[in-house]
Amino acid sequence: MKTTKYYTAAIAAYTVWGFFSLVLRPIHDYQSIDILFFRVFSCSILMLLIAFLFRRSKIKETVGVFKTLSSSEKKKAILLNIGGSFFLMANWFTFIYVMNHVSVKATSLAYLVCPILTTLLAYFLLKEKLARTQWLAVGLSILGCLLLSYADIMDMFFSIIIGLTYASYLVSQRINKGFDKFIVLTFHITLAALVLLPFYPAYSGPVPTEFKFYFFIETIAIAFTIIPLFLNLYALSGLPSSTVGMLLNINPMIAFMLAAFVFNEQISTLQIAAYSIIFIAVLVFNSHHIFAIKQKYILSSKDSQ
Repeated sequence: MKTTKYYTAAIAAYTVWGFFSLVLRPIHDYQSIDILFFRVFSCSILMLLIAFLFRRSKIKETVGVFKTLSSSEKKKAILLNIGGSFFLMANWFTFIYVMNHVSVKATSLAYLVCPILTTLLAYFLLKEKLARTQWLAVGLSILGCLLLSYADIMDMFFSIIIGLTYASYLVSQRINKGFDKFIVLTFHITLAALVLLPFYPAYSGPVPTEFKFYFFIETIAIAFTIIPLFLNLYALSGLPSSTVGMLLNINPMIAFMLAAFVFNEQISTLQIAAYSIIFIAVLVFNSHHIFAIKQKYILSSKDSQ
């Protein structure tokens, strides 16, 4: 049961992300690149302020840990963190573009494809072992995704791009250990901001003047970026990346329900069946933990009698 707190962190992060469309759709009239610029810049400024005002000891600790590494370990750490920043940038831009210019359902499908890609990358690159029931869950997820992409190949194309960027981030950060997670995340986002900064004058649109834009950008920065990403990294410190990836299915299932009931997108019986299969896949993949929780409560109730 030592892993329960990591499960809780992952579930909380992905539940929050499931509602992302509620704060992104109100600013859909703005260019995707402008939303990306302001989101990343806001996150970087906020996190740097928090780091230098309240977490100076952690900064020193992180620098100290890095100095103790061998030259090969230092190179590995640098590559993992620069790569992590790149994967985040790519994921954010493609997600925002598809959300605002393709469809909410396409982004939902992306985070159904992502767990499959994460599991496969973790299996082949990190040599993570999976039980037969977990492979069954992967098979069910693939079936669900195939059903969803049956009517629209372009949705699947965009979904694979979005999913692969975040799957790569999850797998790379699973082995990025030994450093404070908040400082690591601050580095990722600040590096992303520095990379994007030279492109801002050439590619940005007119500076937004509406209060609504900045309200939603700051909401996205704090509630839908910093907090869930930190929880995500925390979950990766105690769970295999394949498990964290499979829990990601929570995000698109919530987004799918929003697409149907809030944004009134047309939903077919086939889509309902596919999402039901994927929901079952999540339960099957994590059945060992679910049964462990159930067993714990049974034993505790017996002891209390």
